[in-house]
Amino acid sequence: MTILVEAVGWLGAILVLGAYILVSMGRLSGASPAFQWMNALGAAFFVLNTWWHGAIPSMVLNIIWSGIGFAALWRIRRVARP
Repeated sequence: MTILVEAVGWLGAILVLGAYILVSMGRLSGASPAFQWMNALGAAFFVLNTWWHGAIPSMVLNIIWSGIGFAALWRIRRVARP
């Protein structure tokens, strides 16, 4: 189980860092669904990892971060509907 939790944590790190790099390079827009999915899922994966390690402040931060990402995705979806 520990290896799975660590793998999920590393995947979360890759997603969040990748999203930041792609926005910084101009490859993605901060308003794009891809950017929001990468951030929301990456943060959600961090929640599992930080909970496992008992890092409560990081867990709370990532719950909020993930919530912001999923809220942005909800807004993007609502605006895209006719």
